[in-house]
Amino acid sequence: MKSALFAGALAVALAASAATAAYAGEVRVTLSHVQHRPGRILAALQTEQQFLKGPGDYNASVVPPATEGDVTLDFTNVAPGDYALAVMHDEDGDHQMKKAANGMPLEGWAFSNGGELRGPPTFDVTKFTVTATGVVNIHADMYYPYVPPAGQ
Repeated sequence: MKSALFAGALAVALAASAATAAYAGEVRVTLSHVQHRPGRILAALQTEQQFLKGPGDYNASVVPPATEGDVTLDFTNVAPGDYALAVMHDEDGDHQMKKAANGMPLEGWAFSNGGELRGPPTFDVTKFTVTATGVVNIHADMYYPYVPPAGQ
């Protein structure tokens, strides 16, 4: 009796999991101009309520390449909806964007639709839509603050 009950519960759980996966998309992110600096690249898919407030519903992290170039991140089983991609090159590992006194970022950053920004990022400018099936391809350029060469 117990094994039949367990088998039934397992079947229901597997069916629910398969149904969720059937209604989820994938987001493939290509980051260009990633610089070889210490730390990690942190990326998040954020809803409007989460935007610029820390981790999102979907998060990824990668060590930057040994030379400047592209980095690809894949987010799988993403629920349908509107999201914004926010990326930070966390050079010191504190999970916080370092900023200058004027509020400008001091670590590398990128956003979905980042080329459209003409001021501080907003969800409406950076958002994109994930559908129930298929792959959303996002290309984002990393931007790094100017760091003068040593001795200047």
